[in-house]
Amino acid sequence: MSARPIVTVIGATGTQGGAVARTLLADGTSAVRAVTRDATSARARALTDLGAEVVEAELTDRGSLRRAFDGAHGAFLVTPFWEHRSPERELAEVRTLIAAAQDADLRHVVWSTLEDTRRAIPADDRRMPFVGDGYRVPHFDVKGGAADALFAASGLPVTYLLMSFYWDQLLGDLAPQRDDDGTLALHLPVGDAPVAGVASDDIGRVVLRVLQDPTTVGARVAAVSDVLTGEQVAAAFTEVLGEPVAYRPLTPEQFRGFPVPGAVELGNMFQYYADFPDAYNGQRDPAAAHALNPDHVTLAGFLAEHRSRLDALARS
Repeated sequence: MSARPIVTVIGATGTQGGAVARTLLADGTSAVRAVTRDATSARARALTDLGAEVVEAELTDRGSLRRAFDGAHGAFLVTPFWEHRSPERELAEVRTLIAAAQDADLRHVVWSTLEDTRRAIPADDRRMPFVGDGYRVPHFDVKGGAADALFAASGLPVTYLLMSFYWDQLLGDLAPQRDDDGTLALHLPVGDAPVAGVASDDIGRVVLRVLQDPTTVGARVAAVSDVLTGEQVAAAFTEVLGEPVAYRPLTPEQFRGFPVPGAVELGNMFQYYADFPDAYNGQRDPAAAHALNPDHVTLAGFLAEHRSRLDALARS
Protein backbone atom coordinates (compact mmCIF):
# COMPACT_ATOMS: atom_id res chain seq x y z
CA MET A 1 0.00 0.00 0.00
CA SER A 2 1.50 3.33 -1.09
CA ALA A 3 1.90 6.22 1.34
CA ARG A 4 -0.53 9.08 1.07
CA PRO A 5 0.77 12.18 -0.73
CA ILE A 6 1.87 14.94 1.61
CA VAL A 7 0.38 18.42 1.38
CA THR A 8 2.26 21.15 3.24
CA VAL A 9 0.01 23.88 4.61
CA ILE A 10 1.61 27.24 5.33
CA GLY A 11 -0.07 29.31 8.04
CA ALA A 12 -1.83 26.24 9.38
CA THR A 13 -2.88 27.94 12.61
CA GLY A 14 -4.42 30.93 10.80
CA THR A 15 -7.85 31.43 9.28
CA GLN A 16 -7.08 30.24 5.75
CA GLY A 17 -4.41 27.66 6.50
CA GLY A 18 -6.34 26.28 9.45
CA ALA A 19 -9.41 25.72 7.30
CA VAL A 20 -7.30 24.02 4.64
CA ALA A 21 -5.52 21.77 7.15
CA ARG A 22 -8.75 20.69 8.86
CA THR A 23 -10.48 19.95 5.57
CA LEU A 24 -7.58 17.88 4.24
CA LEU A 25 -7.35 15.98 7.52
CA ALA A 26 -11.07 15.23 7.48
CA ASP A 27 -10.88 14.06 3.87
CA GLY A 28 -7.98 11.74 4.68
CA THR A 29 -6.64 11.18 1.17
CA SER A 30 -3.54 13.28 1.86
CA ALA A 31 -1.16 13.49 4.78
CA VAL A 32 -1.02 17.02 6.18
CA ARG A 33 2.18 18.75 7.19
CA ALA A 34 1.05 21.83 9.08
CA VAL A 35 3.54 24.71 9.19
CA THR A 36 3.58 27.19 12.04
CA ARG A 37 6.12 29.29 13.90
CA ASP A 38 5.15 27.74 17.24
CA ALA A 39 4.40 24.02 17.32
CA THR A 40 3.51 24.26 21.02
CA SER A 41 0.57 26.66 20.57
CA ALA A 42 -2.96 25.50 21.35
CA ARG A 43 -3.98 25.65 17.68
CA ALA A 44 -0.91 23.66 16.64
CA ARG A 45 -1.59 21.02 19.29
CA ALA A 46 -5.19 20.78 18.07
CA LEU A 47 -3.93 20.00 14.56
CA THR A 48 -1.60 17.36 15.99
CA ASP A 49 -4.58 15.78 17.74
CA LEU A 50 -6.39 15.66 14.40
CA GLY A 51 -3.49 13.79 12.82
CA ALA A 52 -1.32 16.48 11.26
CA GLU A 53 2.46 16.51 11.30
CA VAL A 54 3.20 19.93 12.77
CA VAL A 55 6.53 21.55 11.90
CA GLU A 56 8.03 24.95 12.54
CA ALA A 57 9.28 27.26 9.80
CA GLU A 58 9.78 30.95 9.11
CA LEU A 59 8.72 32.57 5.84
CA THR A 60 12.03 34.44 5.77
CA ASP A 61 14.07 31.23 6.21
CA ARG A 62 14.47 29.30 2.96
CA GLY A 63 16.08 26.34 4.72
CA SER A 64 13.23 25.85 7.18
CA LEU A 65 10.68 26.10 4.36
CA ARG A 66 12.68 23.66 2.24
CA ARG A 67 12.49 21.13 5.08
CA ALA A 68 8.76 21.76 5.44
CA PHE A 69 8.28 21.06 1.72
CA ASP A 70 10.63 18.07 1.61
CA GLY A 71 8.88 15.04 0.10
CA ALA A 72 5.56 16.85 -0.29
CA HIS A 73 3.42 16.54 -3.40
CA GLY A 74 1.74 19.90 -3.01
CA ALA A 75 1.40 22.95 -0.79
CA PHE A 76 -1.00 25.69 0.19
CA LEU A 77 0.80 29.03 0.40
CA VAL A 78 -0.39 32.18 2.15
CA THR A 79 1.42 35.22 3.53
CA PRO A 80 0.58 36.97 6.84
CA PHE A 81 0.42 40.53 5.53
CA TRP A 82 -1.54 41.86 8.50
CA GLU A 83 1.15 40.81 10.95
CA HIS A 84 3.55 43.40 9.53
CA ARG A 85 1.61 45.38 6.87
CA SER A 86 4.78 45.75 4.82
CA PRO A 87 4.64 45.26 1.02
CA GLU A 88 8.41 44.87 0.92
CA ARG A 89 8.37 42.12 3.54
CA GLU A 90 5.47 40.34 1.87
CA LEU A 91 7.35 40.24 -1.42
CA ALA A 92 10.44 38.92 0.39
CA GLU A 93 8.28 36.17 1.91
CA VAL A 94 6.87 35.31 -1.51
CA ARG A 95 10.34 35.06 -3.02
CA THR A 96 11.46 32.75 -0.21
CA LEU A 97 8.35 30.56 -0.57
CA ILE A 98 8.91 30.27 -4.31
CA ALA A 99 12.62 29.42 -3.93
CA ALA A 100 11.90 26.72 -1.33
CA ALA A 101 9.07 25.27 -3.43
CA GLN A 102 11.38 25.13 -6.44
CA ASP A 103 14.04 23.42 -4.32
CA ALA A 104 11.51 20.76 -3.29
CA ASP A 105 10.11 20.29 -6.82
CA LEU A 106 6.51 20.57 -5.66
CA ARG A 107 3.94 19.18 -8.09
CA HIS A 108 1.05 21.51 -7.24
CA VAL A 109 1.10 24.83 -5.44
CA VAL A 110 -2.07 26.66 -4.39
CA TRP A 111 -1.27 30.34 -3.88
CA SER A 112 -3.76 32.46 -1.90
CA THR A 113 -4.04 35.75 -3.73
CA LEU A 114 -6.15 38.81 -4.50
CA GLU A 115 -6.35 41.23 -7.40
CA ASP A 116 -4.40 44.45 -7.95
CA THR A 117 -7.10 47.07 -7.36
CA ARG A 118 -5.09 49.67 -9.25
CA ARG A 119 -6.14 48.00 -12.50
CA ALA A 120 -9.73 49.04 -11.77
CA ILE A 121 -9.16 52.37 -9.99
CA PRO A 122 -7.82 55.15 -12.25
CA ALA A 123 -4.62 56.77 -11.02
CA ASP A 124 -6.31 60.18 -10.93
CA ASP A 125 -9.34 58.91 -8.98
CA ARG A 126 -9.60 60.99 -5.78
CA ARG A 127 -12.23 58.94 -3.97
CA MET A 128 -9.66 57.16 -1.82
CA PRO A 129 -6.11 58.01 -0.75
CA PHE A 130 -3.00 56.18 -1.78
CA VAL A 131 -1.38 54.04 0.91
CA GLY A 132 2.39 53.80 1.10
CA ASP A 133 4.30 53.68 -2.16
CA GLY A 134 1.46 54.12 -4.65
CA TYR A 135 -0.86 51.35 -3.42
CA ARG A 136 -4.61 51.68 -3.09
CA VAL A 137 -5.17 48.51 -1.04
CA PRO A 138 -1.70 47.07 -0.35
CA HIS A 139 -2.78 43.61 0.83
CA PHE A 140 -4.64 43.26 -2.48
CA ASP A 141 -2.25 45.09 -4.78
CA VAL A 142 0.97 43.38 -3.72
CA LYS A 143 -0.47 39.90 -4.24
CA GLY A 144 -2.32 40.64 -7.45
CA GLY A 145 0.56 42.65 -8.86
CA ALA A 146 4.19 41.75 -8.16
CA ALA A 147 3.57 38.52 -6.21
CA ASP A 148 1.39 36.91 -8.87
CA ALA A 149 3.97 37.90 -11.47
CA LEU A 150 6.70 36.20 -9.44
CA PHE A 151 4.70 32.99 -9.29
CA ALA A 152 3.93 33.17 -13.01
CA ALA A 153 7.65 33.48 -13.80
CA SER A 154 8.70 30.76 -11.35
CA GLY A 155 7.86 27.73 -13.47
CA LEU A 156 5.97 26.21 -10.55
CA PRO A 157 2.64 24.46 -11.21
CA VAL A 158 0.46 27.09 -9.55
CA THR A 159 -3.28 27.48 -9.03
CA TYR A 160 -4.15 31.07 -8.08
CA LEU A 161 -6.83 30.98 -5.39
CA LEU A 162 -8.66 34.32 -5.36
CA MET A 163 -9.88 35.12 -1.87
CA SER A 164 -13.10 36.95 -0.94
CA PHE A 165 -14.31 38.89 2.10
CA TYR A 166 -14.23 36.56 5.12
CA TRP A 167 -17.61 36.03 6.71
CA ASP A 168 -15.66 35.11 9.84
CA GLN A 169 -15.02 38.83 10.32
CA LEU A 170 -18.75 39.25 10.91
CA LEU A 171 -18.23 37.42 14.20
CA GLY A 172 -15.55 39.85 15.40
CA ASP A 173 -14.95 43.57 14.98
CA LEU A 174 -17.48 43.80 12.13
CA ALA A 175 -20.28 42.02 13.99
CA PRO A 176 -23.57 43.85 14.62
CA GLN A 177 -23.49 46.15 17.63
CA ARG A 178 -26.12 47.73 19.85
CA ASP A 179 -26.72 51.30 18.79
CA ASP A 180 -27.69 53.96 21.31
CA ASP A 181 -31.36 53.33 20.57
CA GLY A 182 -30.97 49.66 21.53
CA THR A 183 -31.16 48.38 17.95
CA LEU A 184 -28.77 45.62 16.94
CA ALA A 185 -27.21 47.06 13.80
CA LEU A 186 -24.68 46.07 11.14
CA HIS A 187 -22.31 48.87 10.11
CA LEU A 188 -20.44 47.57 7.05
CA PRO A 189 -19.12 50.49 4.95
CA VAL A 190 -20.23 49.08 1.58
CA GLY A 191 -23.37 51.11 0.86
CA ASP A 192 -25.83 49.27 -1.37
CA ALA A 193 -23.21 47.22 -3.22
CA PRO A 194 -23.30 43.42 -3.28
CA VAL A 195 -20.08 41.90 -1.91
CA ALA A 196 -18.62 38.46 -2.62
CA GLY A 197 -17.90 36.67 0.64
CA VAL A 198 -16.72 33.28 1.82
CA ALA A 199 -16.86 31.18 4.96
CA SER A 200 -13.41 30.02 6.03
CA ASP A 201 -14.46 26.36 5.93
CA ASP A 202 -15.37 26.82 2.28
CA ILE A 203 -11.80 27.96 1.62
CA GLY A 204 -10.65 24.56 2.83
CA ARG A 205 -13.18 22.73 0.67
CA VAL A 206 -12.16 24.67 -2.45
CA VAL A 207 -8.47 23.95 -1.85
CA LEU A 208 -9.24 20.24 -1.43
CA ARG A 209 -11.02 20.16 -4.81
CA VAL A 210 -8.25 22.16 -6.48
CA LEU A 211 -5.55 19.80 -5.23
CA GLN A 212 -7.57 16.87 -6.56
CA ASP A 213 -7.85 18.46 -10.01
CA PRO A 214 -4.55 19.01 -11.86
CA THR A 215 -6.40 20.84 -14.64
CA THR A 216 -6.63 23.83 -12.31
CA VAL A 217 -2.88 24.45 -12.61
CA GLY A 218 -2.38 27.84 -14.19
CA ALA A 219 -5.98 28.91 -13.52
CA ARG A 220 -7.49 31.52 -11.22
CA VAL A 221 -10.12 29.94 -9.00
CA ALA A 222 -12.34 32.06 -6.76
CA ALA A 223 -13.17 31.11 -3.18
CA VAL A 224 -16.66 32.56 -2.80
CA SER A 225 -19.72 31.31 -0.98
CA ASP A 226 -22.20 33.98 -2.09
CA VAL A 227 -22.58 37.60 -3.17
CA LEU A 228 -24.73 39.60 -0.75
CA THR A 229 -25.68 43.21 -0.03
CA GLY A 230 -25.44 44.68 3.44
CA GLU A 231 -29.22 44.41 3.74
CA GLN A 232 -29.04 40.71 2.90
CA VAL A 233 -26.28 40.16 5.45
CA ALA A 234 -28.38 41.89 8.10
CA ALA A 235 -31.35 39.72 7.10
CA ALA A 236 -29.23 36.59 7.65
CA PHE A 237 -28.39 37.79 11.15
CA THR A 238 -32.08 38.49 11.75
CA GLU A 239 -33.00 34.96 10.63
CA VAL A 240 -30.49 33.29 12.92
CA LEU A 241 -30.88 35.52 15.97
CA GLY A 242 -34.64 35.87 15.81
CA GLU A 243 -34.24 39.59 16.46
CA PRO A 244 -34.33 42.37 13.88
CA VAL A 245 -30.85 43.44 12.81
CA ALA A 246 -30.73 46.79 10.98
CA TYR A 247 -28.24 47.72 8.29
CA ARG A 248 -26.79 51.14 9.01
CA PRO A 249 -23.71 51.46 6.81
CA LEU A 250 -20.76 53.63 7.64
CA THR A 251 -19.01 55.58 4.92
CA PRO A 252 -15.48 54.56 3.90
CA GLU A 253 -14.34 57.96 5.16
CA GLN A 254 -15.74 57.21 8.60
CA PHE A 255 -13.99 53.84 8.64
CA ARG A 256 -10.66 55.36 7.56
CA GLY A 257 -10.96 57.72 10.52
CA PHE A 258 -10.98 54.98 13.15
CA PRO A 259 -7.88 55.12 15.41
CA VAL A 260 -6.82 51.54 14.71
CA PRO A 261 -3.87 50.15 12.71
CA GLY A 262 -4.70 49.65 9.05
CA ALA A 263 -7.93 51.66 9.15
CA VAL A 264 -7.06 53.65 6.02
CA GLU A 265 -6.24 50.55 4.02
CA LEU A 266 -9.36 48.73 5.20
CA GLY A 267 -11.49 51.78 4.44
CA ASN A 268 -10.06 51.73 0.92
CA MET A 269 -10.82 48.02 0.65
CA PHE A 270 -14.45 48.58 1.57
CA GLN A 271 -14.65 51.49 -0.86
CA TYR A 272 -13.28 49.21 -3.58
CA TYR A 273 -16.10 46.77 -2.79
CA ALA A 274 -18.68 49.56 -2.81
CA ASP A 275 -17.53 51.71 -5.74
CA PHE A 276 -16.09 49.05 -8.06
CA PRO A 277 -18.43 46.07 -7.60
CA ASP A 278 -18.10 44.94 -11.21
CA ALA A 279 -14.32 44.71 -10.86
CA TYR A 280 -14.54 42.87 -7.54
CA ASN A 281 -17.56 40.62 -8.01
CA GLY A 282 -16.86 40.12 -11.70
CA GLN A 283 -13.84 37.99 -10.83
CA ARG A 284 -15.79 35.89 -8.31
CA ASP A 285 -18.48 33.84 -10.01
CA PRO A 286 -20.58 32.01 -7.39
CA ALA A 287 -21.89 29.50 -9.94
CA ALA A 288 -18.37 28.43 -10.89
CA ALA A 289 -17.32 28.33 -7.24
CA HIS A 290 -20.35 26.24 -6.29
CA ALA A 291 -19.67 23.80 -9.11
CA LEU A 292 -16.21 23.27 -7.66
CA ASN A 293 -17.47 23.28 -4.08
CA PRO A 294 -21.05 21.92 -4.02
CA ASP A 295 -20.94 21.66 -0.22
CA HIS A 296 -20.67 25.43 0.28
CA VAL A 297 -22.55 26.99 3.18
CA THR A 298 -24.97 29.90 3.08
CA LEU A 299 -24.33 32.90 5.29
CA ALA A 300 -27.30 31.95 7.47
CA GLY A 301 -25.89 28.44 7.77
CA PHE A 302 -22.49 29.83 8.71
CA LEU A 303 -23.99 32.12 11.35
CA ALA A 304 -26.06 29.24 12.74
CA GLU A 305 -22.88 27.21 13.17
CA HIS A 306 -21.57 30.02 15.40
CA ARG A 307 -24.84 30.73 17.20
CA SER A 308 -23.25 30.76 20.65
CA ARG A 309 -20.97 33.66 19.69
CA LEU A 310 -23.90 35.52 18.18
CA ASP A 311 -26.03 35.04 21.28
CA ALA A 312 -23.29 36.72 23.29
CA LEU A 313 -23.42 39.66 20.87
CA ALA A 314 -27.17 39.95 21.17
CA ARG A 315 -26.94 40.05 24.98
CA SER A 316 -24.30 42.78 25.02
